[in-house]
Parts: sequence; C-alpha cells; structure tokens
Amino acid sequence: MPIHEKSLIRPENLIEHEKLVIDGIDVSGHWSTFIESRALTDYNENLQDEIEALGGGENISRCWQCGSCTNACTVNAINPDFNPRYWIYLIRLGMESELVRDKDIIWQCVSCNKCTYACPRDVNPEGVMKATAHWLELKGHTEKKPSMVFDEAFSHQVFETGKIEEGLVLRQFLARTGQPLAQPWIVALIAGLLRRFPVFYLIRLGLAAIFRPRTRSWGKARTAINEYVAEREAANRRALRLDARGADR
Repeated sequence: MPIHEKSLIRPENLIEHEKLVIDGIDVSGHWSTFIESRALTDYNENLQDEIEALGGGENISRCWQCGSCTNACTVNAINPDFNPRYWIYLIRLGMESELVRDKDIIWQCVSCNKCTYACPRDVNPEGVMKATAHWLELKGHTEKKPSMVFDEAFSHQVFETGKIEEGLVLRQFLARTGQPLAQPWIVALIAGLLRRFPVFYLIRLGLAAIFRPRTRSWGKARTAINEYVAEREAANRRALRLDARGADR
C-alpha cells in the first residue's frame, strides 16, 4: 500500500520551485512540490523474514497498514517521528536503509502495549518494535543501549543463582555503563533506608550483598537455561545470516 503522507518523506527528497509555469498555469511555491526520484541500492528482500525470526516479530506479515498502532502510541503523542506503522511498512518492503535512518528513534518504545491492544490484526506492534531494536543491534547498526545492559545484568544473576539481589544488579549496571556508584539518588535512598528501616533488615541487605543468595539445586536449571539461551542466539544469527562474531556471512 503506498505511503502518501508528506511528513514521511525525507525533506531532502522534496523539491519546490519558486517560479514554475506549466501549460500556462502558475504552480510556483508549494504547488510545485515534487518528490525526487531515487533508486534503492541496498534493498534487502529478506528483511521481513529476519524480523519475523526474532522474538516479537512473528506476526508482522498480518499488518494491513491501518495505522491503529501509531494512533494509539504513547511515544508518538510526544514525538511524531516515532511511527510503528511506517517502520512496519519499510520492513515489509525491504527498505533497510530507510529503516536504519531511524535507528535512534525506534529504541524509544516504552512497551506500554497500547498499540498491541488497538491492533485489529494481532500483529503485536510492541513486539515488532522490540524485534526491530534487537535486529538493529545484531546487525551492528546501533551500540548496546543502557536498557539492554541492565537486562543483561539482571538476566545473568537470575541464570547464575536463580534469585535476584537488587544491589548487585545495580552495581553491575553502573559499572558496565561507566557510571559512578555514588549517584545522588542512591545516596538519598541509602540515607532514607538508614532512617526508616529496622537494623536487622539492613543487616540482611548487607549480608545478601556479600553472600549472594542462591536457589537450592539450581545447577541443572542453570545448565538448561544457558543451553536454551545459546540455542536462541545461534538461531538469531542464522536468521540474520551472521557468523559467531556478528558479521554478515
């Protein structure tokens, strides 16, 4: 289905003539707006298949471009450039370069799922946005985002111990993102804990930070989870035709 919205055409592809007369009719100014013709040099006929192979993108082929997702989108209400319908359109056409140009906007999805509730075709636009963001990272188009770093620190602890110790997750996140541990809000949080919580509770928190709690008999579960994660990562690389280092094969 063709896209006609002027807002979705790159400004550099719009041409206006200050003075233009066609068949005796003055069409100067915005009446003479033309879209510059261009040729796609990096068409990716497998782009939709690649997104479908990643978690959340399985139903992208159901989209019929009604725009319900963008109309319901929380982020679009603040930033009109955030347009899930348009990105799904680009993916299905294989227009990789156009999609990559919005690589720093696609990550703004807040997973409110309003788009998913509004979609009449069960496309799961929120999942498509996550799959697209993951695709951008796997393809090397974007650097790892702080949210992904936090997810990795959180998941690593769950996989290793079967439990969560929030202080350790936070310390790992700050260390991996190069942030100092003495954040003003952390200092204020600790000060508040010292004033309001019983001493025995604070002692338990301190011991949990030193002696990391573990789920009993977690070894087999940890092995199974790590095997599954390795299988999924290998499947993602195969779907995107990447080698073990993340480069195109």
